[in-house]
Amino acid sequence: MTRLEGFTSDPGEVRAAFAGFPSGVAALAARIHGEPTGVIVSSFAVGVSHHPPMVSFAAQRTSTTWPALSQAGAIGVSVLGVEHTGKTRQLASRNKEGRFAGLTTAEAASGAIFLEGAPIWLEGRVEHSYPAGDHDIIVLRVVALAADDDRTPVVWHRRELKTLAG
Repeated sequence: MTRLEGFTSDPGEVRAAFAGFPSGVAALAARIHGEPTGVIVSSFAVGVSHHPPMVSFAAQRTSTTWPALSQAGAIGVSVLGVEHTGKTRQLASRNKEGRFAGLTTAEAASGAIFLEGAPIWLEGRVEHSYPAGDHDIIVLRVVALAADDDRTPVVWHRRELKTLAG
């Protein structure tokens, strides 16, 4: 390991350093005004609380989708799996109309939308939101869940999706 150096204020260098830490990736989606609306988050974390069950993620303050999605009564969280690797950039695209093209989804009565093939589905409701620099930390209370141990999740590492060895 190299020596620790003074802090840099260059956002690009900070992003590059942070990219060295693998993180969970999830699609958050719900039906808003009759349309499927979703975002991809690469800061997804489970186990914020087990009782009551809560998860968290960070939403960029510049997001134009999160403000609408945050108003949903319920949000579907689909932890991305291996079969989603080819569609992740599409889901994260600024082109909101094409995000769900070619994807098979399931929808709960609440309007929460889930991606078929996900290793984990969580239905959540916004419990807390905390300002954190250029992001907000969002905590969702989990109200329903499903897990498929036969599906393999992916992680975001060094700005690309990778599979877990094991």
